[in-house]
Amino acid sequence: MRALFDLTTAYEPSDDERRAPVPAVGAVLFDFSNTLFRMIDVRTWLTRVAAATGQGFDVDTVLAEVATAAARPDVVAAQQGRDLSDAAHREAMRAWFSHVPALAGVEDAAVDVLRAPDSWMPYPDTAEVLTELAARGVPVGVVSDIGWDIRVHAQHAGVADLVGSWTLSCELGVEKPDPAMFRAACASLDVDPRATLMVGDNPARDGGAVLLGCRSFLLPAEHRLGERGLRAVLDLVGAPVAAR
Repeated sequence: MRALFDLTTAYEPSDDERRAPVPAVGAVLFDFSNTLFRMIDVRTWLTRVAAATGQGFDVDTVLAEVATAAARPDVVAAQQGRDLSDAAHREAMRAWFSHVPALAGVEDAAVDVLRAPDSWMPYPDTAEVLTELAARGVPVGVVSDIGWDIRVHAQHAGVADLVGSWTLSCELGVEKPDPAMFRAACASLDVDPRATLMVGDNPARDGGAVLLGCRSFLLPAEHRLGERGLRAVLDLVGAPVAAR
């Protein structure tokens, strides 16, 4: 008999599936921001914006103004749903940057610098883990709430060929933890969600994969400059697919 208080899920396993062993991990989905890649620090971003626009502002002053503007209730409200499309993300950034005196009037240029191929960097353990998963024959996908095409960052870093599919909120029109994100990602790799591991850093969003039957591995919710602990994924995946 099924448990009386089972959680509502997007996937309902059969009784036979409930009794059977959990399938081995056959595919891995990764979050992008603060999991595989990180943005350059804000000071560097502002320095690049100043150079790109010819603005002669004091970076320390603008740093404080960016933080102050981010806390405005109207700016906070404008960020809701910003990753549902490219246009929505750009409009949300305009709403924010327009309240920063040094960025007012150059909002789009500031967004362009934010999206530049070299404005997002892989963590030191990203390429190693993706390369090893490829060597083991494990399909890899990226599932990200993001407002633009982040494939350019992977291409710039030389790891694009190690990712089999990209499921982006700005292209799908939904955000995590909507099961549609994870369902689309699994379908794009032609893998069973029950044999899929989702790796991220946000329990409310990335953890939503469990409602589809995926397993989930969450990294500490902290911004790091060094390794993110991704090597633990290799232990969870286990032996190469051909050896199973």
